[in-house]
Amino acid sequence: MLRRVAASVTLLATAALAAGCEIELNPDSIPAPFSVAPVPSASAGQPKYVCTAVYKILTDGAVKAAGWATHKGDDAKAGLQKTFADMATQVTAAGAQSSDPAQRAAVDEVAAALTRGSQSEDPKAFLNGDFVTVGQKIDNTCP
Repeated sequence: MLRRVAASVTLLATAALAAGCEIELNPDSIPAPFSVAPVPSASAGQPKYVCTAVYKILTDGAVKAAGWATHKGDDAKAGLQKTFADMATQVTAAGAQSSDPAQRAAVDEVAAALTRGSQSEDPKAFLNGDFVTVGQKIDNTCP
């Protein structure tokens, strides 16, 4: 009897998905992806976690922004703007840990780009434009 119930539920779920049913989630309810603590940099003159920390902030923020990008209206716009503003604040804090002036300058460029995205009237355009390559600004400063 239990097998029949399980099979019926499985068939109904499959049929519902095949029928094009969508499940909407609030982007705020999506947890940040699991990540392992950053590995210290072995390069002389660079702080231990700056590059890895910035990349993690960008990755976690991208996950959250992707959730907002699927929504429409003022809530989606505000959610994207807040996501970019939070990322800019976190990136700035991570960059302040660097002892390398070139790396701090590159991280500041990333934070400035995120701030522009947070102030944009069309944050989805930033998400699909400059955000795609914003992390490359620090690539040359990372070990």
